This record gives sequence, structure tokens and C-alpha cells, in this order.
Amino acid sequence: MNSNQIMVIYGNEPQKMIPPLLDAAGLLDDLKKDFVIGIKPNLVVAKESSSGATTDPELVGAVVEYLKVHGFNNLLIMESSWVGDSTKRAFKVCGYEEISRKFDVPLIDLKDDAYSEVRVDDLTLRICSKPLKVDYLINIPVLKAHCQTKLTCALKNLKGCIPDSEKRRFHSLGLHKPIAYLSTVLKTHLTIVDAIIGDLTFEEGGTPVQMNRIIAGKDPVLVDAYAAQLIGYEKDDIPYISLAERLGVGCADVTKAEVIELNQGTNSGKKFEASRQVMALAKYVVEKDACSACYGSLIHALERLRERGKLNALKAKVYIGQGFKGQKIEGIGIGLCARGCSISLPGCPPKARDIVEFLERLLK
Repeated sequence: MNSNQIMVIYGNEPQKMIPPLLDAAGLLDDLKKDFVIGIKPNLVVAKESSSGATTDPELVGAVVEYLKVHGFNNLLIMESSWVGDSTKRAFKVCGYEEISRKFDVPLIDLKDDAYSEVRVDDLTLRICSKPLKVDYLINIPVLKAHCQTKLTCALKNLKGCIPDSEKRRFHSLGLHKPIAYLSTVLKTHLTIVDAIIGDLTFEEGGTPVQMNRIIAGKDPVLVDAYAAQLIGYEKDDIPYISLAERLGVGCADVTKAEVIELNQGTNSGKKFEASRQVMALAKYVVEKDACSACYGSLIHALERLRERGKLNALKAKVYIGQGFKGQKIEGIGIGLCARGCSISLPGCPPKARDIVEFLERLLK
């Protein structure tokens, strides 16, 4: 897998999705049998992944099983929940104790870890010692919105590798600069994004959106720039992405990315109950057998329009879903299946960023 490549696989069954994804990413080619491999999920709070807040334990379990099957046994699952919550409680509530028992993989609470001080330009960072010492770091964030930085994904998930006192200081420094600086020191070798269920507005969950995909990439900056578009933002809306690029961490130009989709989206599989906020946005939609990947993009796009104060100007409802294939409809269609609408945006699935731009042009 090259650094400019982004792999995407659609669905919501991680045990079936992870092996072909990691095969396509060429993970085994990067590893040596004696490597200590660190796995960093997002367990910001002690909430199940269905809340949109935390990394699906089935996904992490599938990654661990894949590595174990291929003879890699020096594995660590490392995390530090946000200030105010217990990592050990999160390991239990989020299903990670079961992974640890099943695969004999230790759970490392980084709140108990020592730390090292590292100077980056004009900033001294305190970073937990164990993440710095692993031979290969697999970052497994959740794709979700954030109340302060708009996006939390690859780069921001590394904030779980610093002491609680440093987390507080990151906030006092405005988050963006220290997040970018942290990524220059704490190198991620592979990012696997849990984009099965994320959150519409808040890093602690509560407004889950089902997008039914897992994403893999070696360049965390490129992954974040791509992820930003998936939920309706541009990279310039999230300053730490461009700052990390300027610091040499990676490339933020998505036009230079080779996006490889390993399969197509489907509307089959488990669907999760929508929150009130998602249901309020759904009032603008006429949905018929829509894939969660496509529908999730539309919901994120409508939320971005709401944030900009433009959603109330959308007077016509938006059609989406496989049930509209081949139909001629007078109205607005989103996605390939609704291309029979008089006004439509193609894509299978389209990015939320593209939907936002499309609807904003219609509202002018």
C-alpha cells in the first residue's frame, strides 16, 4: 500500500471486512515477527460503539485475530479515556476485556503510563512512553464530528497517548497546534478508520450516524482530509490538518489520493435506531431502501447546512435510495440510484462535502 492510497470497504460486519481490507493494504509486508505492535482505538468515554463515540470492539477484535492468525503475537491495545472518565471502565463497557481474554492481548491504560518530554519547535510535549516504544502503531479512530475541532479521526485520536495533564494543556493551547505537533513525534504506521457508526456533532456520542464503511491508509493527514469530506467539511475547516501537512507529516490534497473501493455499498445488514436529531434531519428526506453509506453522507450534509443556517431554505425534500432506481421524479435526487430525478447529484456513495456544495448551489 502506497502512502497516497486510501482503501475503503463497505458493510457493517468487521470480521468479514477486515481480512480483505488488510490483505489489500499489504499489512503483512510491513511487519516483522518480533515487532511489538500497538493498537490504539478510540475509547474516549465508557460508551458502547453504537453510541457513535467509540471504536467497534468487533473491528479491533478482527484486526487482532488477523495478526494472531499470521503469527504476530506481540500485541498491545493502548488507550487513555478523556479526563473525567476511567479507561479501565471503558475497556469493560466497550467490550475490550473480552478481546483481551479471547486473544491474550494486554490492555494498557495509558493513564498509568510514564511519559517522555519531546521538544517540537517552540512546544514541549509530554507523550506516554509505551506508544513511543512500539515498533508499529495501528491507529483505529472513529469517524465522527467534534464540538471544537469539527472532526476527530486519525490525528486527533493520538491525543489518547498523552497524560491527562497534557490533555488539559492541549485545550488551553487551542487543540489544533498541539495535535499537529504531536503527529510529528508519534508516528502512525497504519490508520484503520471505524466509519461504521460515528457521531453527527459530538465526540462523546449520542447522535450516531451509520455510514457502514472501514477506511485504511498509511498517511494520517490524507486520511483526515478524506474523512473531513465524508462528513461535509473541507480540510481548511480543520486547521490541524493543514498544519500537520506543513510540518511534513503527510499530504492533505485529496485530489492526489488514489481511493480504492474494494466493494460497493449495500442496504443489507443491521440498522441502528436513529437519534432525535437525525430524525429531525430525516424530515427533509424521502428515503426508500437507501444504503447506510449513502444515507449517512446525506444526513451529515444536512447537518452541515443546519450549522451554516441554510437548512431552512431547503423547501423541497431530497430523494435517496435504491427504491428509486429507474424512476423519473420531479425533484432533487442524491446518489446514483436517484439519478432519475430532474435535479440530481451522482455518486455511489457521494461524499457529504459534495452534497453540501450541490445543495448550496440550489439554494442560491
